[in-house]
Amino acid sequence: MIRIAVPIVSLLLLFTCAAAYDPLDPTGNITIKWDIVSWTADGYTAVVTLNNFQLYRHIMNPGWTMGWTWAKKEVIWAMNGAQATEQGDCSKFKGNIPHSCKKTPTVVDLLPGVPYNQQFTNCCKGGVVAAWGQDPSAAVSQFQISVGQAGTSNKTVKVPKNFTLLGPGPGYTCGPAKVVPSTKFLTPDLRRKTQALMTWNVTCTYSQFLARKHPSCCVSLSSFYNDTITPCPSCACGCENKHTCVNNDAKILSMAGIHKPRKDNTSLLQCTHHMCPVRVHWHVKTNYKEYWRVKVSVTNFNYRMNYTLWTLVVQHPNLNNVTQVFSFDYKPLVPYESINDTGMFYGMKFFNDVLMEAGPLGNVQSELLLQKDANTFSLRQGWAFPRKVYFNGDECILPSPDSYPFLPNSGRKSDFLGLWSTLIPGLLLVLLCFG
Repeated sequence: MIRIAVPIVSLLLLFTCAAAYDPLDPTGNITIKWDIVSWTADGYTAVVTLNNFQLYRHIMNPGWTMGWTWAKKEVIWAMNGAQATEQGDCSKFKGNIPHSCKKTPTVVDLLPGVPYNQQFTNCCKGGVVAAWGQDPSAAVSQFQISVGQAGTSNKTVKVPKNFTLLGPGPGYTCGPAKVVPSTKFLTPDLRRKTQALMTWNVTCTYSQFLARKHPSCCVSLSSFYNDTITPCPSCACGCENKHTCVNNDAKILSMAGIHKPRKDNTSLLQCTHHMCPVRVHWHVKTNYKEYWRVKVSVTNFNYRMNYTLWTLVVQHPNLNNVTQVFSFDYKPLVPYESINDTGMFYGMKFFNDVLMEAGPLGNVQSELLLQKDANTFSLRQGWAFPRKVYFNGDECILPSPDSYPFLPNSGRKSDFLGLWSTLIPGLLLVLLCFG
């Protein structure tokens, strides 16, 4: 039965992951909303809004890329706040040439600083979108699109198909566009409501298993009561890139342009035994009478990546009683209102909200002061260490529990028991032979 049960459990976990369900953010998604605001001679003008409803997963530089397939022979006449990456074949048009004639257009946000007449509300951030839990006001991106050769009424317009979203890499799966009740807008004076002529939504969900073959971060542990540091597991993030990594004193790091990000996001990692771009270190620092203190450090080992708007999510039962967090911003995450054991840490704006590339400045750190609960607090059996850790929305690899730093007393006890477990069979053998 056990042999049968193990594959079944594995399959269930696989299907759960494939469905992109995140137990710490069960309702998190990115919703793309199209609002038709006016009809034109041969189509419509729409406002497209990308809302990031994920609590702790943002879209970092180089930003989002959106794509779809037109249902008919539509073209894009003009865009504000974004642009299609390819114009396509527009040779059949005379006079006015469309912005894009591609059947499957790919659209990106504009960069900051573009001329005012090309901008639109909530645009031009290079595709960077904050997490909803971190900054709801920055968790949105918008652009305006003028579509031709489309329908000019609710009955003749066909919604696009096969939506795709890169944020900035793979990992997102988008469902079909669904027509929903028209969005209502409030005028600036808040005295009148208008509404879109037609609205459809597309929901995109994230799966770490679709995003990358290996994890992107790992966790190491230490404590004041044990000199042993439990490192990240070896090859925690895969060792395929071991032959391309560099040591921190390598001459190649002084070459001009070596730190510049590549278009394909190829990383340049510092050589480590774990080969992870990011390491999170959790150190149990001090044990007071009514409180205990933890130091958290995040280190970047990628020489070609600055992590802007980074987030760190930790699950631990004592996060229900956080007294103070030093030098990080903190927000509890309570997807299940009766359980408060998860929190999100992120950098203070203009202070440490950017985790710099690998090197002397490639780390951020903070300390937490937590109040004890006499019924649950313990330093035994690894209780003081986190249950789960996420960096930028991806789960990090934790060490094996049997390698956690242990209390000296529990260590001596286990050594004593181990000694007797080794000696007893020998003593019994002696008794049998000479008894």
